[in-house]
Amino acid sequence: MILIAYVLDLLIGDPPTWPHPVKIMGHLIAFLESRFNRPKFDHLKRRWLGVLLWVIVVGSTALVSGLIMWATSFVPWLQFIIGTYLTYTCLSVKGLAHEGRKIAKSLRQQQLVKARGQVAMIVGRDTDQLDKAGVIKATVETIAENTSDGVVAPLLFLFIGGPVLGLTYKAVNTLDSMVGYKNEKYADIGWFSAKLDDIFNWAPARLTWLLLIIATGLLRFHLREAMGIGERDRENHLSPNSGFSEAVVAGALNIRLGGPHLYFGQVVQKPYIGSRNSRPVEVADINRTIYLLYLSSVLALGIMAGCRVLIQTLW
Repeated sequence: MILIAYVLDLLIGDPPTWPHPVKIMGHLIAFLESRFNRPKFDHLKRRWLGVLLWVIVVGSTALVSGLIMWATSFVPWLQFIIGTYLTYTCLSVKGLAHEGRKIAKSLRQQQLVKARGQVAMIVGRDTDQLDKAGVIKATVETIAENTSDGVVAPLLFLFIGGPVLGLTYKAVNTLDSMVGYKNEKYADIGWFSAKLDDIFNWAPARLTWLLLIIATGLLRFHLREAMGIGERDRENHLSPNSGFSEAVVAGALNIRLGGPHLYFGQVVQKPYIGSRNSRPVEVADINRTIYLLYLSSVLALGIMAGCRVLIQTLW
């Protein structure tokens, strides 16, 4: 299922008109958040409702996907088809690369306003004041971070627990992306979702760190800097996980990431990642990050498949 799903993702990505479990998760999260996150509720109540939000979304995702896999188990070929499709929806290699290439194309055509709008679709920060360098950095950071969140982590959970655990992880990650912000609106309702996302992504982020270093060497980018900056700056991030992939990419491309970002009209001071003496970013850095994304995903797939076969053989 995983191998076929991976190939399908590379071939067709995520057609916007196709049914997708993450869209359903997003609608459910938005519906519950609008009812749980009311200003009239005090901080403590909103925090507990945030826990309930997480339990409902993650629990229902695990339950429904589990029931689907169980119900189709009586018809093996049907279970294989549906399971493969559910697995395919957990991966976003081509979709992430496609969005990055669209932004790079707009920048090459000197369409900064269009590029700002495109990058706004894949990041959680304000983009309407970004200059060209800011758009490039935002795109590189997002691709680097989502190499873990959108590719390596789903693959890891899929190999451990199949479509059910893969979709459960997607629910955890979608909750964090929608409500896991430390601003006035989401600080209470999203605190639990943010904490659990950190826990779920702890191991995948560190595995991605290693995979990106290997990919850097194979692509003949700046391996020594990727290892050095990856080691030094991997915790220079407000998230305990996101800095791991961003630090390797910053070193591999010899650029500087991080710094102050604008979220919902508020400036959030983030540590810098990368050397002060690094070169200015350029549009080509987006494509270089996409190369790292693709190669890291292939490495992850191969290593995890090998481990799965080895465990099954020894077991």
